[in-house]
Amino acid sequence: MSESDFEKEVLNSVFVEIVDSINMDRRIMYPPPSPKIVNFKTGQTDTIGYHAILKKYWHEQDSIKKDKNRILIAVYDFIENNKIKDDKFDLTPFKNNKKYDFQYMSKFPEERFWDINDKKSSLPVGTISISKIHFNKTKTSGILKASASCGGGRCGRGFEITIKNKSGEWHISKIIDTWVS
Repeated sequence: MSESDFEKEVLNSVFVEIVDSINMDRRIMYPPPSPKIVNFKTGQTDTIGYHAILKKYWHEQDSIKKDKNRILIAVYDFIENNKIKDDKFDLTPFKNNKKYDFQYMSKFPEERFWDINDKKSSLPVGTISISKIHFNKTKTSGILKASASCGGGRCGRGFEITIKNKSGEWHISKIIDTWVS
């Protein structure tokens, strides 16, 4: 097996685990609504009707979390290798994933133009990008970089992910946050 084929096989085996670990679903990122302040001098709040608003918020959050529909995630088309986009990431192995509907980012408008406040949009709920895996000499562990965004150019996080081969299966062993925007 070539180096490239080995790396693709390993990446395919941990990709969904990576997405589960770093995905930023913009539909569930918002904090609960706060009560409206009526008098700024006294700091007293008007809580009339707030319970109903909060109940509606939590019901919406629960329904999103329990939704069995596949979550649309945009994956950047290419695996990054020192800022050189050289290998197209093959999404074919994930087309029947029960949880996620992975689509190439190139199918959608440029991310910074997304309206992230539109929860019913046909746009993905977030994006994922992945880098090349850098393996140790014995190819029993590797490190890669990944990023996740909720779209709209307003929120994102970067990660350094360590993966290890334990008993013939690759899994994440450590995730370090490297940046936040």
